[in-house]
Amino acid sequence: MSTRQLARRDFCKIALTTPLVAQAKVNFSSGTQQKYPYFGRDVDYKEFKIIDEGLKIVKVETFAKPTVGVVRIQTNDGSEGYGQISPHDADFSSMILHSKIAQHFLGKDPAHIDALVDDCIDANYKFPWSFVCRALTGLDTAIWDLYGKIKKKPVVELLGGRICAIPAYGSSMRRDVTPEDEASRMVALRDSKGFTAFKLRVGKRTGHDEDQWPGRTEKLVPTVRCALGDKIDLMADANSCYTPPRAIAVGRVLEDNNVFFFEEPCPYWELEWTAEVSKKLKVLVAGGEQDNDLAQWRRMINMNAVDIAQPDVCYIGGLTRALRVARMAHKAGKLCIPHTSNVSMVSVFTLHMLGAVPNSKYIEFTIDDTSELARESRAMYEPQLTVVDGKVMIPNGPGWGVTFKKEWFESAEYQKSEKK
Repeated sequence: MSTRQLARRDFCKIALTTPLVAQAKVNFSSGTQQKYPYFGRDVDYKEFKIIDEGLKIVKVETFAKPTVGVVRIQTNDGSEGYGQISPHDADFSSMILHSKIAQHFLGKDPAHIDALVDDCIDANYKFPWSFVCRALTGLDTAIWDLYGKIKKKPVVELLGGRICAIPAYGSSMRRDVTPEDEASRMVALRDSKGFTAFKLRVGKRTGHDEDQWPGRTEKLVPTVRCALGDKIDLMADANSCYTPPRAIAVGRVLEDNNVFFFEEPCPYWELEWTAEVSKKLKVLVAGGEQDNDLAQWRRMINMNAVDIAQPDVCYIGGLTRALRVARMAHKAGKLCIPHTSNVSMVSVFTLHMLGAVPNSKYIEFTIDDTSELARESRAMYEPQLTVVDGKVMIPNGPGWGVTFKKEWFESAEYQKSEKK
């Protein structure tokens, strides 16, 4: 046997028989230990305490279609709250809700909303994002509606805000329109609805540096700016189109035309690319609509990848988690202008949020409302949101301040989970 083999054997024998004195437990409660934020909770985060303890969630119901779905929760005293699953593939998200989410809410006290949403992510740690968060949104927003119904107040007031009208920017979803036609319809909306801001689509969605057609972006931006005049805020959304060099070149065009912000210039998962663009441009860089990981949000904000945070209440897992992003952005001196590209309940949720946070400026409001999602949203609840003098009023009334239509429920796929 070689000397090396003997040395290895002696080492193993010593290692197996020596007490593990070096593995003493760390006292994480010690005042000298560094505190680590978890799920967007900073060191002075305070959990929401809106209603008294004592209720239990006993039933979770979903009414879903492929485009959009509604959640209804019921407590043991018969109180109800309504929320919405994230739009798009809502029927699939509804299935996820009943298989992965509802079990973590049934039998629990709805007073502890922070713990409920965090425990749900913990429990689904192998599948924590995307469809889990899309489904979680339905329960989170239903609980906030429940709070409002119990307290007989709008959600915005529960958050310390007030009912008011929020300035809206008209958001174009189209890349199939010529620069001249885009300018014409925005001028018409400025004059008829009072919009004071608009957003264009530049480049090509996840376009790998390609434009929708050659030269479109370079013509679109100055054409619309010239038509609208200098008093209108103009934004541009690239939907993850560019590498940094091309994004910077397009950003120079935006700067020359006094554009307010440049949204998602690079593939959103490439944070370092976006940070490089932000560092080189004067125009503000916006992003985050796709991001639902609060640790990723912390990184994004700390590295100054974006100047404007754009969480989507429905993609991120609900109002509770979206408010944490707004808080992180505010502490970093950044604006929070959430993503609300459709007129489903995501716009209602966001209006209540924006009436209470100090670091916002606009609500995004689509100017393209002919999709199936738009039709279903209009059929789903009332009153519908409208733009008057460039602003959208926060719905007044307990909870979200809207009423869901019985006829829509009857046409949707129904599922329920109950506490037995």
